[in-house]
Amino acid sequence: MCLIAFAWRAHPRYDLVVAANRDEFHARPTEAAHAWPDAPRVFAGRDGSAGGTWCGVTPDGRFAAVTNVREPDPPRAGQLSRGALVADFLAGEAGARAFCDDLLPKRFDYGAFNLLAGDREGLYYVGNRDDRGILAVPPGVHALSNGVFGDVWPKTRRAERLLGDVLAHDEIEVRDLQALLYDETEAPDGDLPDTGVDTVTERALSPIFIRGRQYGTRAATVVLRDADSVRLVERGFGPDGVALHTVDRTLTRRQV
Repeated sequence: MCLIAFAWRAHPRYDLVVAANRDEFHARPTEAAHAWPDAPRVFAGRDGSAGGTWCGVTPDGRFAAVTNVREPDPPRAGQLSRGALVADFLAGEAGARAFCDDLLPKRFDYGAFNLLAGDREGLYYVGNRDDRGILAVPPGVHALSNGVFGDVWPKTRRAERLLGDVLAHDEIEVRDLQALLYDETEAPDGDLPDTGVDTVTERALSPIFIRGRQYGTRAATVVLRDADSVRLVERGFGPDGVALHTVDRTLTRRQV
């Protein structure tokens, strides 16, 4: 997941609104969003290599999503999968704050990550390239990419603005959030972040939606949570941005 634009307690109906893109190599095996047979409460896509996920929900309103932190050095051998963080929270019993408290001393066991974990009580951020500990996300519109929470990149700035435009309407349309996620606007070179890769690569990675043959946006996910339900809509993509599937599921508290 390389972009999570989200609104927390910023809309009269939906306390949580999420528009998130997962960018990954197209060769990496991936399952579309579904209810997991081994953890039926979890509704999420699944990484076919490590078994975790990048974004998911549960009927009782749990939500979690993860991004990596872009670094020039290769990952250290033996690190745990970031996707396990999302899977473990969604499948577990601990509340969001308690899960983050337990994770904090173990966070360096994982590859470089940003994690958002939330339940009906709160939404929290924790990362392992950030020394601020656990952050309770304040109400408002936010966007997180492959820097730490609060880093301003062209795509996060644009995503926050576009999400703010969607939130201005009383009723939120999934298609409007998807339009945000399909935005292919490249950032001017002078605005690109410096993450240790060359300018050509930074430019190619700067749009919200990345269209590529070997690497690109694999899943565009919308989450809308109100008082009684949580809806997840996922569109999957293959090489060159070819659409592969659409999943649209609403989970309710009655399914808990």
